[in-house]
Amino acid sequence: MNIINKLYERVSERGFVCVGLDTSLDYIPKKYKENKSIEDAIFQFNKEIIDNTYDVCAIYKLQIAYYEANGIEGLKAYRKTLKYLKEKDLLSIADVKRGDISATAKEYAKAHFSGDFEADFVTLSPYMGMDSIEPFEEYLSNGEKGVFVLLRTSNKGANDFETLNVDNDHKLFYEVGDKVKKLNDKYISDCGYGPFGVVVGATYSEEVKKIRKRYNNMFFLIPGYGAQKADSLNVFNLMNDLNGGIVNSSRAILKNYMNFKDGENKIGFYARKKCIETREEISSNEN
Repeated sequence: MNIINKLYERVSERGFVCVGLDTSLDYIPKKYKENKSIEDAIFQFNKEIIDNTYDVCAIYKLQIAYYEANGIEGLKAYRKTLKYLKEKDLLSIADVKRGDISATAKEYAKAHFSGDFEADFVTLSPYMGMDSIEPFEEYLSNGEKGVFVLLRTSNKGANDFETLNVDNDHKLFYEVGDKVKKLNDKYISDCGYGPFGVVVGATYSEEVKKIRKRYNNMFFLIPGYGAQKADSLNVFNLMNDLNGGIVNSSRAILKNYMNFKDGENKIGFYARKKCIETREEISSNEN
């Protein structure tokens, strides 16, 4: 099935939550680390989360930095987690934020859309220009893969560059979005969306409706909810009838077990609980 149609269906069936597997060793209880390699400790923790949330979330996002920080063992856990998701027919995002010259971008596309680190989607940084994004297009044109390009991010430093005026109060991030939209428009699927999505933070109340309207046929990866405390109404307004977007939550889900006395014995249970709560909190704005 076309990957965007598949994502759209998963959101319809299981909700819009994206579970961020930003798995730090600090989040893992001692019992998961005793007499285990770093690879096994991280993977077993991830597996516990996945096995208890797969039917209440649409997709999983792996931030590669948390795995790279643990060297080869960490990258083995990254590879093993991606493989496990694929075996279970679950969708994955490689949060790698790649952005380099065309020749290098071509190798990044090969690295993350095939082989040991293959994922369904990757995140990209556009600030070296469109030739840093276009090499990924060959993997998207056949409908098998997708990307999320940084547009309006939720971090504090986003305003250093993203909101600079280009012309007559036209912000730089709109310039980025308009160029990516031209690529996306060539590949609109049956569900009404294309494979070039964008990352849009839910922390800017005055912009969310305008962004959603301007890029209505693009899927949004929405950070900022959970640990960053974005407003649930903003998240709701970045979606179309609770679809067309996936809402990432990482620490709030992975560490939820820490809020309960019996948490270390029920890590997956409390991760699932937080997924459901997240979906219900945001969906409540529909009323």
